[in-house]
Amino acid sequence: MKKILIVEDDRALRETLAAALESESFEVIGVADGAEGYRIGSEETVDLIILDYVLPTMNGLEVCKKLRMEGNLIPIIFLTGEKKEELDRILGLELGADDYLLKPFGTRELIARIHAVLRRVSPRSPEIEVLSSGDTTINFRKQVVLKGNTEISLTAKEIGLLKLLSEHEGEVVSRDTILNEVWGYDKFPTTRTVDTFIHKLRQKIEEDPSHPVHLITVPWSGYKFVK
Repeated sequence: MKKILIVEDDRALRETLAAALESESFEVIGVADGAEGYRIGSEETVDLIILDYVLPTMNGLEVCKKLRMEGNLIPIIFLTGEKKEELDRILGLELGADDYLLKPFGTRELIARIHAVLRRVSPRSPEIEVLSSGDTTINFRKQVVLKGNTEISLTAKEIGLLKLLSEHEGEVVSRDTILNEVWGYDKFPTTRTVDTFIHKLRQKIEEDPSHPVHLITVPWSGYKFVK
């Protein structure tokens, strides 16, 4: 489980972000003070820091600078109300932060950016090209499903959805995570879109789509893939 440190002095925002991240299976530490955020970031093992720009005792710029001067490369996402042009200059020339969000923002966009940053800094695992189960073979590179001797084409979104679920075999993947990873945070489909695509995929890969054994619904949580 990835651990995320939120350094944000707005209690309501901090608690809202913590609840959203915990629903995505992140472990969260939340603090309101820049100095305390710096202490935790330098002394404890965390995977990513969400850092407000304006903080008591030590502002976000100071926290980031101190961590980077000590060789600490924990990914940092800034939250700020500053103008984009000014922030681009500060972050690009001075700090080495990984990303930022301008307030106000949606939690879904923040979660998407967290996943994107973590992917960039994590070692890439070998991509799955072919997945077989019983008489069904899924070729991700060719975007086809072979059921017995019948070849069925998949769309790019269907292959992306199926690949994401198969890479997390046996794990529950939330609808919001699916939207972020497959559609991207710059698109705005609804969670109902995921349900529609799952329904279509079941028609293509399940022996009995009304009683699926591979694409399983987990009520109130999301979906999981079972080989």
